[in-house]
Amino acid sequence: MGDKVITTYWEGGYRCRIPVRKFEIIADEPPEDGGTDAGPAPTDLFLAALGSCFTMAVFHAAKKRNVELADLAVRTTGHYEGLRFSEIKVEVVSSHPREELQKFVEKAITWCYVSNTLNSEVKLDYSIDEVPA
Repeated sequence: MGDKVITTYWEGGYRCRIPVRKFEIIADEPPEDGGTDAGPAPTDLFLAALGSCFTMAVFHAAKKRNVELADLAVRTTGHYEGLRFSEIKVEVVSSHPREELQKFVEKAITWCYVSNTLNSEVKLDYSIDEVPA
């Protein structure tokens, strides 16, 4: 499939600008953590990435069976332990019959890129690049 590259630009304080395709995300910390609350915190974006990816995966599983989940929602809850989440809970909410919804969730678990990444060992490679002249 290839690489996906996202570049984040520091804008002062804790504020960052993140261009993504035709969109622009602003990340910041809340005032109680030293930011100006100009956007969601990185941990918010992290949970949002998991929740949105899983929501799309459940939708996709239902769509493949020609089922519309009109009230589908996914709630992600991260439990802080030091400088990381030690546990993340993913809750699927829908009025759709539970037995069929369970089948969609099981498929979604195998299709969600973000949860698949979290459930595997990922090599993080940190480096410093030079600013182009």
